[in-house]
Amino acid sequence: MDLSKIPAQPETGLVNILIEIAGGSKNKYEYDKDLNAFALDRVLFSSVKYPYDYGFIPNTLADDGDPLDGMVIMDEPTFPGCVITARPIGMLEMIDDGDRDEKLLCVPEEDPRFKEVKSLQQVAPHRLDEISEFFATYKRLEKKETEILGWKDADSVKALVEKCVKAHK
Repeated sequence: MDLSKIPAQPETGLVNILIEIAGGSKNKYEYDKDLNAFALDRVLFSSVKYPYDYGFIPNTLADDGDPLDGMVIMDEPTFPGCVITARPIGMLEMIDDGDRDEKLLCVPEEDPRFKEVKSLQQVAPHRLDEISEFFATYKRLEKKETEILGWKDADSVKALVEKCVKAHK
């Protein structure tokens, strides 16, 4: 898979997310650029599962040295390797093993159920709490620490995406 052909932003206000982990999975897959394939990194040590499809925005570089992470709210999970054009509606700011590690929360651009969803205020607060709780606890049994800093709305995402695209170049 040639990630250089997947634009980070297909158009203003949208991002492409390469899915590594389908929602509902306990398997942590990561794209291995040396193998040019998805590889099982580990099985989560805890009883939690990824709440939604999870992956990264190709051709970006975040502060943690990896591409910018993203999660897409989906009614049905997709699969590792699926590219979803998505609209960021906010982000979860957190610290993971001492590094800043923002997680974009997005909705699929091509799903009419989410056509009008533009911000975190349109997502049930409990759903946001469930996502935060997943990231707060998913590494606890691995003896790794995460710290949840809180949610930021869609207006904070644009600058972060632009920064991460520039950092990749």
